[in-house]
Parts: sequence; structure tokens; C-alpha cells
Amino acid sequence: MARLAMRVKAARKPKYMTRKHNRCPLCGRPRAYIRDYDMCRLCFRKLASNGMIPGVVKASW
Repeated sequence: MARLAMRVKAARKPKYMTRKHNRCPLCGRPRAYIRDYDMCRLCFRKLASNGMIPGVVKASW
């Protein structure tokens, strides 16, 4: 779980855009961030398996 201070710091608008650091808005995880869906891979997987993300289906072959 991310510290509250780091989540608040990431939510602020940085002085320069190169200082922006992506964090998952749901859990605050800084790594494995998926830009297209604006969340980390863990939250993405959980929501996708529950059918909460439209257009995303589980792969099967």
C-alpha cells in the first residue's frame, strides 16, 4: 500500500511536466502503470475479470 504522502504528492500538479510521476488512482501503486487505462496492472486485472472495464475480455485460445 502506498503511503498517503506519496499519493498526495503525485496528485499535485508538478512545476515541470517532466517531474510528473504516474500512480494508480485506486491503490497508489507506482509501478506497472497502464497509461491507456490510468491504473496499475493489479487493479486492471481485478476490474477486467469482474467485467467493470468495457471492451476488455479475457484471452482464451
